[in-house]
Amino acid sequence: MSTNGKNNTGNEVLLEMRGLWIEGQVEDDWQEIVKGIDVTLRRGEVLGLIGESGAGKSTIGLAAMAFARPGCRISGGTIVFDGVDLMAASEYKKRSVRGVRIAYVAQSAAAAFNPAHQLIDQFVESPVQHGIKSRSVAEADAKDLYKQLLLPDPDNIGYRYPHQVSGGQLQRAMTAMAMACQPDLIVFDEPTTALDVTTQIEVLATIRDIVDQFNTGAIYITHDLAVVAQMADRIMVLRYGELVEEADTRTIMSDPRADYTKTLWAVRSFRKTAAQQQDPTPLVTVDHVTAAYGDIPVLHDISFEIHAGLTVAVVGESGSGKSTAARVITGLLPPKEGRVLFRDEELPGNYWKRSKDQLRHAQMIYQMPDTAINPRQRIRDIIGRPLTFYLGLRGKELDQRIRALLEMIELDPSQFIERYPAELSGGQKQRICIARALAAEPDFIICDEVTSALDQLVAEEILKLLDRLQQELNLGYMFITHDLATVRAIADEVVVMLQGEIVEQGSKDEIFTPPHHEYTELLLSSVPEMDPDWLDRVLQQRKEKDVKASAQMS
Repeated sequence: MSTNGKNNTGNEVLLEMRGLWIEGQVEDDWQEIVKGIDVTLRRGEVLGLIGESGAGKSTIGLAAMAFARPGCRISGGTIVFDGVDLMAASEYKKRSVRGVRIAYVAQSAAAAFNPAHQLIDQFVESPVQHGIKSRSVAEADAKDLYKQLLLPDPDNIGYRYPHQVSGGQLQRAMTAMAMACQPDLIVFDEPTTALDVTTQIEVLATIRDIVDQFNTGAIYITHDLAVVAQMADRIMVLRYGELVEEADTRTIMSDPRADYTKTLWAVRSFRKTAAQQQDPTPLVTVDHVTAAYGDIPVLHDISFEIHAGLTVAVVGESGSGKSTAARVITGLLPPKEGRVLFRDEELPGNYWKRSKDQLRHAQMIYQMPDTAINPRQRIRDIIGRPLTFYLGLRGKELDQRIRALLEMIELDPSQFIERYPAELSGGQKQRICIARALAAEPDFIICDEVTSALDQLVAEEILKLLDRLQQELNLGYMFITHDLATVRAIADEVVVMLQGEIVEQGSKDEIFTPPHHEYTELLLSSVPEMDPDWLDRVLQQRKEKDVKASAQMS
């Protein structure tokens, strides 16, 4: 596939949206969230939609199916797909198109899958129900796509339930499921957010190959500018539901015209404040820990330390043991061997055996705020619960502390304290998760991919907030991430993990300065660049390397 600004003018128009207006309901009022947008997409073309949280990207992507989320409505404009006016079509006609001729890959795979059914049952459902394939053919196609998307044990992974695979594996399974009916149009909504950089390369290459092979049109929604540079032929920059700028990829990457677009291009400038003088006694010590899930070993004799006021970034691909190490530290997974110490005091391996004070000292902030906070509780209750549980606060004292925490995370208490999570943006929800962790007054916080689901402007705000809180409260952070740009921004020290082992660790400067461990070099070389030719170049280099290695072996 020749990408990034290729000439698609000879291809027929697949999707045309004209004067698209979409409104969202706020209490008894309707407010405009997409304002007169025009979209034209041709077969075989990839259109990138970028912009910060609330720009309307996902709303426009869903509108390609003439669909609006609950609480939203398409209030104006036309949506013509392959010559069919979807706005005028019957519900039966729309249902015959959705999931068959137009597929959608959601950002949160964990929320999109049915937890009660195996992956392969959910893959075959659409092609079988619509009479496109027999079950046996659909299952064979599923295994083939699992293999193309580099899922482990592709012949058997489909017989697992969603909770039995990692977040990155689940995201790839959902991408495969969207391709089950070989649709004419696929809407990719942040499809590689949960993937490590090494897997991301292969998944991006597979998506491009499928678009090319089947002449499929695609809308690619992302906040990662380097990724959209590899995938899109054209890019639309959106803000507050309006079009800011549109051009072919090479033009917009090299010569953005709008001031807002230039701001997006420049957001990767944050670097954390220089570390304070550290206490010689480590805050947290992981001492020769080996751990397993049942009989399957997942951590192999790992050791590292985290000091107060410092951030240790733990990096590695999916399945390397990053989150498992966090589970051991918090007592959710007792180690088979080794121990975890807090200020030189050994902690019980099982969190049930830890005192309330021991539990209070270590808190977690999770990757997906949508699934980490109770949607039926008000912000007051979400932040208030740890204050009552750990500190015994009630009444006026509790209310004052909740308000103080909201101010600490830069949210106005008068506007947010009585809201529900659904009334907040992604960045605001993540701030609430930070406030909930701070409510326990911890010394140590595990940040598990806390910015990966956020657009780059909001992610930078969250990193700045975490940095400020670290300086003010002298917190120690364990920062789990697959984003090496985030590591450069936030880390003092880096631990590199592979298949449950630590292959390299040291200061950030040591890790990022050559020579690198072979695996660290692979991670660094897999970080997408803003150059639209980057992915093609890396794939070619790796192909040549594989050919050379095969020749040497023979």
